Amino acid sequence: MRKRSKPALILSYILLIILAYVMIYPLLWMIGAAFKSNEEIFGTVGILPKHPVFGAFSAGWKGTGQYGFSRYMINTFAMVLPTVAFTVISSTLVGYGFARFQFPFKKALFALMLSTLMLPATVIIIPRYIFFKHLGWLDSYLPFIVPALLGCFPFFNFMMVQFFRGLPLELDESAKLDGCGSFRILVSILLPLCKSAIFSVIVFQFVWIWNDFLNALIYISSVAKYPVALGLRMTMDISTEFDWNQILAMSLVSILPPVVLFFAAQKYFVEGIATTGMKN
Repeated sequence: MRKRSKPALILSYILLIILAYVMIYPLLWMIGAAFKSNEEIFGTVGILPKHPVFGAFSAGWKGTGQYGFSRYMINTFAMVLPTVAFTVISSTLVGYGFARFQFPFKKALFALMLSTLMLPATVIIIPRYIFFKHLGWLDSYLPFIVPALLGCFPFFNFMMVQFFRGLPLELDESAKLDGCGSFRILVSILLPLCKSAIFSVIVFQFVWIWNDFLNALIYISSVAKYPVALGLRMTMDISTEFDWNQILAMSLVSILPPVVLFFAAQKYFVEGIATTGMKN
């Protein structure tokens, strides 16, 4: 049996290696292109540069306009971190409320919340823009932060609801016998068991907001407040001729925070995806 399975095992490893190379080839090419000239970038498809060009990272970080890339990174963190923190808080409270409490119109409200998942994002762009304009929130990060505080991300609300439903009700009942209130039960009993779900929310929301180009383009008009996504695009608009290796170098820098976060939270993230939706 071992002799028969060995060729199949070797073949499976070869196929996996080929598939892995195909998947990561664009990233490897981008790393190599950061050290190529424009002529070599558009003239070859190889990964390694034949004539390495250094200085793209320092020149790209310095920028070619009024603001350097450090400004765009700071702006992105200022927009993303509060949004992620408030998303975790609001989705946890909403999920806890739907999973553990009985109140009038609970099923109707839950169905209404889920129905917002069916709406295409393009349908609500104009109403949201008009609404935020009347509130005076344009050209600020409030259109990202305030909806996160108010639980306006139904995907994460549903994720937390399903996770809370998977936790035994006996935990709440035992805590009530010890005199714990609802908030104490959430903080002391349930939250320590929700690490995987919380990390899943953090990773998803961080990556989505970090890479958000359309909403940032609509709501933010000042270059001084541009996030990374708009900063990279603006670099291409400054002149008709630009060094692509600088743009690719800054693209590599811009993906580092999400990648570092994913690998740091990989254990809890994978566990959260595997257990979300399971119900005892």
